[in-house]
Amino acid sequence: MIRPCDQHDFEAIYAIINEAAEAYRGVIPADRWHEPYMPRDELLQEIEAGVVFWGSEEAGELLAVMGLQPVQDVTLIRHAYVRTAKQKQGFGGQLLTALCQQREQPILVGTWAAAIWAIRFYEKHGFRLVSPAEKDRLLKKYWSIPPRQIETSVVLGNQTWFRRYRLVPQNN
Repeated sequence: MIRPCDQHDFEAIYAIINEAAEAYRGVIPADRWHEPYMPRDELLQEIEAGVVFWGSEEAGELLAVMGLQPVQDVTLIRHAYVRTAKQKQGFGGQLLTALCQQREQPILVGTWAAAIWAIRFYEKHGFRLVSPAEKDRLLKKYWSIPPRQIETSVVLGNQTWFRRYRLVPQNN
């Protein structure tokens, strides 16, 4: 079942993010990794900044989470993670599909350039990489992240994004 998360889900969201983010250890630049990957106060700041989490739940257990954040004329997908034991079973894809169907405006997602599995996941669901120049522009416009993270990230957009701005997806 796909459902909005509430304050009672905070600890489960925190646990899912940090458990699944272990996949980044040794993959993303060492200067961008920290333990825990997302501290509780940072998660709270994200929620206070407008990130609304949705979850995929089965038998009363939250298995996957994904945040949506409306920013100006787009919606950002933020902090999308699936419990490690439940990955590659469709929970993340179902959640992404459901959330995309709720939105008419363009959707963008940023992720680490080295997280090839994450890029492939979004591509499998119809997202495409933007050009490096467009990536830099978008990360500066819609996200609040340090320059080092801009250097080491990519941005993918859904088909609505590319149609609206008549852009050509980046081939990789």
